[in-house]
Amino acid sequence: MPTYEYECINCGYKFEKFQRMSEQPVSECPECKGRVKRLIGVGSGIIVKGSTNSTRKSSSSCSTCSASSCSTCGNK
Repeated sequence: MPTYEYECINCGYKFEKFQRMSEQPVSECPECKGRVKRLIGVGSGIIVKGSTNSTRKSSSSCSTCSASSCSTCGNK
């Protein structure tokens, strides 16, 4: 679940809300009950979990860089 950042249009109060992507955005400021807008920020990214290794290993590949031939380790 992402954390969304909001700012009140009336009083300028900024706050964050941890909520599901399917939930409706917050519409009311918790301080003054005024209207809020959701801010675009770097903290709203989606985190993908899993292996970060996208290269395939094969028996003919180099043991250090997965190339079929490599001048660094001498694999030809």
